[in-house]
Amino acid sequence: MSDILNKIIKVDFPEDQYIPRVTNKNQIVLHHTVSPNNSVKGDIASWVNSKARIATCIIIGGDGTPYQMFSSKYWGYHLGIKSSVFKNLNIPYNLLDDNAIGVEIDSAGGLTKKNGKWYDVYGYHIKDEDVVEYSNGYRGFYGFQKYTDKQIETVKELLLFWHNRYNISLDYNDDMWDVSINALKGKSGVWTHTSFRHDKSDCHPQPELIKMLKELK
Repeated sequence: MSDILNKIIKVDFPEDQYIPRVTNKNQIVLHHTVSPNNSVKGDIASWVNSKARIATCIIIGGDGTPYQMFSSKYWGYHLGIKSSVFKNLNIPYNLLDDNAIGVEIDSAGGLTKKNGKWYDVYGYHIKDEDVVEYSNGYRGFYGFQKYTDKQIETVKELLLFWHNRYNISLDYNDDMWDVSINALKGKSGVWTHTSFRHDKSDCHPQPELIKMLKELK
């Protein structure tokens, strides 16, 4: 397990951008950044320049390198769940951010196809070999930039490490790709941003990612 610790690059991240208070951890939430998968510095800069204190403890670059903003024992706002979501599902409101470890995967996210080519939200062309298509669509998109094999491997290493450190369940949650009552109730496990909000598309259900998650046990 020490291998993943040796890979992590610690970032000089301002303490006022997260909450340096130790909390119990029972969930891990996977996100993607909606930015090119080699733009870690830009992602971090956007957080530093924001007063919202939104951040995850780790961002994973396209080459699989994990960059740490702060220790997983602390927390930052990364879910943004409205109280109405809990009310509509008739379950008690729960902050969740403080007990969930957030991980960002650098990725362009959802894509749009124009004249036979895929483009991200910034208008950059994404090569076909870097695109996963969903024939029935997913959260409003029919194509997403693929998470790289190295990114998925790093996610796996982090999940195993945090499982051992915090005893977070690694059982695969079939309901993780849509808003889940289990996730909102704080059930221990690995989830995605889409498990908590209808308006998010991170992460998308890439087959290689699902395969890795199912093989964790």
